[in-house]
Amino acid sequence: MDLEVRHLRVLCAIADTGSLHKAARQLGMTQPSVTTQLRRIENALGAELFSRGRTGCRPTPLGRAVLSRARPLVDQMAVLITETRAAAAGGDGPRLRVGSTASRALPGWLRRLRHNRPGTDIALHMDVSANALLRSVAAGQLDVAFVHEVEGCPLRVPHGLQERVLVEREPQFISLARDHPSARRSVVELAELAEDRWMVDPTVDGEWDGLRRVLGEAGIDPPLLHGDYHTAAALVVLGEAVTPCQPTSGPREDMAIRPLRDDPLGVRLLLYARVGAPLDPLFADLAAAYQEAALRAAPYREWLRRHGMSVGPCMMTA
Repeated sequence: MDLEVRHLRVLCAIADTGSLHKAARQLGMTQPSVTTQLRRIENALGAELFSRGRTGCRPTPLGRAVLSRARPLVDQMAVLITETRAAAAGGDGPRLRVGSTASRALPGWLRRLRHNRPGTDIALHMDVSANALLRSVAAGQLDVAFVHEVEGCPLRVPHGLQERVLVEREPQFISLARDHPSARRSVVELAELAEDRWMVDPTVDGEWDGLRRVLGEAGIDPPLLHGDYHTAAALVVLGEAVTPCQPTSGPREDMAIRPLRDDPLGVRLLLYARVGAPLDPLFADLAAAYQEAALRAAPYREWLRRHGMSVGPCMMTA
């Protein structure tokens, strides 16, 4: 079972109301349905998220960690739905259908797209599969797709698409528990993590194969766990796993984001549209948003400084 926004809404409602019955009323569901949903979520994660008693439901330590990640996602989705509906209510104006894999640059990009294109109905479609997004662009279901390509695992680009390269090689960092021994270092050696459990989402195109290749080349064979990255973040906080992450990942008090020595993991960041579509203005907005996200992340800023690189208006440059 993959956690979806609707599951996260259930968890937040239970935490906010302290009761399965009250959460059900808030969500417009029956109490047995909420109980079943919670049981499925806990079974998927392999641990209890709430302790139940006569006084109600209280989050467990793992539950608090999951909720700390769930709340921003639920809030952002609510804002996105509200803004999208408001734009759609504006009439039969121009439309822009945007597809994207996960990226910290996405909120800034959407903000710029809306600001620079007043009256445009901008719809967002998220997918863990870059290849699926590219197929949707080729089929005319999306106008543009912002995706990443894992090094060594080329995307299957359909005929008839044009490409812009945002970043030729973005290093992937590692997320660790704040009290992990390697978190004290500014740069982490891959061999230091040989005994840690690594978590990766196998549904993200290329990530499973790319990670196995890098670990094999390093001569280490750590335990590997499969799961989505929201679950991975909760386990990282508890010291139960480490996981690759985007260098633009924001600061957190309960998690350390560190670069790996020699940057063995890398991705290309790409923007696609059908041939003939006006891609350059969209690319300029995306580049500005990426620059903003990169400079906001202190570990990435330091990495760029050490490597004598900067994030320019179009792509990462030396």
